[in-house]
Amino acid sequence: MPIDLNSLTIDSVRAAIAAKQITASSLVEQFYRKIKAEDPEIHAYLTLCEDRAAQRAKAIDDMVSRGAALPPLAGVPIGIKDVMVTKGVRTTAGSKVLENFIPPYDCTAVTRLEAAGAIVLGKMNCDEFAMGSSNENSAYGPVRNPRDKSRVPGGSSGGSAAAVVASTAVATLGSDTGGSIRQPASFCGVVGLMPTYGRVSRYGLIAFASSLDHIGPLTKTVKDAAILLRVIAGRDPLDSTSVDMPVPDYEADLAKPVMGLRVGVPKEYFGEGLDPEVRSAVEAGIAKLRSAGCEIVPISLPHTAYAIPTYYVIATAEASANLARFDGVRYGYRTKGARTLSEMYRKSRDEAFGTEVKRRIMLGTYALSSGYYDACYLKAQRVRTLLTRDFEEAFQKVDAIVTPTAPSPAFKLGEKSDDPLSMYLADIYTVTADLAGIPGISVPCGKTAAGLPIGLQVLGRHFDESTVLRVATAVERP
Repeated sequence: MPIDLNSLTIDSVRAAIAAKQITASSLVEQFYRKIKAEDPEIHAYLTLCEDRAAQRAKAIDDMVSRGAALPPLAGVPIGIKDVMVTKGVRTTAGSKVLENFIPPYDCTAVTRLEAAGAIVLGKMNCDEFAMGSSNENSAYGPVRNPRDKSRVPGGSSGGSAAAVVASTAVATLGSDTGGSIRQPASFCGVVGLMPTYGRVSRYGLIAFASSLDHIGPLTKTVKDAAILLRVIAGRDPLDSTSVDMPVPDYEADLAKPVMGLRVGVPKEYFGEGLDPEVRSAVEAGIAKLRSAGCEIVPISLPHTAYAIPTYYVIATAEASANLARFDGVRYGYRTKGARTLSEMYRKSRDEAFGTEVKRRIMLGTYALSSGYYDACYLKAQRVRTLLTRDFEEAFQKVDAIVTPTAPSPAFKLGEKSDDPLSMYLADIYTVTADLAGIPGISVPCGKTAAGLPIGLQVLGRHFDESTVLRVATAVERP
């Protein structure tokens, strides 16, 4: 029986399958028809995994027919950003380096999703190695924003955000190193959650910057984000940075009132460079929180001005080290006709890496080089500590912090391609949370006069995603 794919949420899918209103197999078939008809114009998907999805759907249908208890994501069609490895399914990280790479194992987050009954439809387009703020750096072509196809969807998880708003997946997973879940969520008008560093295992995530990378959900509602987070969160012995802490029932916590919560508004996030329409929409969201009984507290995060340079030293330094493994020897692209080993290294990397990835490798290698390590990398790590202390001191006074997600709505395709600095500044409000390792979420809070979505960002204490989700729910309510 056909079903309206545009209105589906995790709850509604599971309920429809449990009530036998639709089978998981027929739902998957409907999604693939929609993807094949509509996605070529958006380009959110890089690879489909139809056989894998069909097998998973049949397993769910067998459970229904036996009357077995259904897992929490039974039959929910989900897309996975193409920086998370999937056994037997091509994983490219948006790069020519990995154009034909078929991983031999699954990312832990994917394993947990499928164990909970989710059905992976395919792999989502993204900026190459997650390096970008517009999804124009993908080696396979840009993603277009379904809200306005002349504009970017944000990056680097642009495909993940675009698929949710286009309803070619019920929900998706993205990764966030400097804003790559929250900024595209803002540009596309969906919910994007970055958990605390260590809350979700990074095993199987192709590394960009290992001390900054996070995996998190992009969804239509805050409730769906809470459901997905509970499934993928928790200690993983395969990732030494994952933390052994109890995982709350985030969905149940959404019912707790926000009345009495102290919400901080940092003056540094409302200064020069903030689009007037974004400011107005975020201020309206703050007013909604005040009406819900929150106490709005002006605060200061004094080292915010140093966040972008700090981020682009640390992130590029870690990228330089992580991407050294793509050398044309063990796996990935190898040039043809090189006469010496050093020529093979050089040509393989030169031919397969894109411009932005090369730029970041060079920046990072410079920051780590002899004579510049102390002046660049070490100093950036010290400033990172100051930024983290800013948040720790603020959270002694407030329960959550509210800011704009991005300084502007989605910009035009090609508008910032030749201006890397301008592109980097698109992450000015998001990189601080990655540097401090705290959780953050972007939730839609309005639109511009031209109908472009605007996101409001909620930041919280380490491992206090429950409060972040509760505040986001209060913003989300009509």
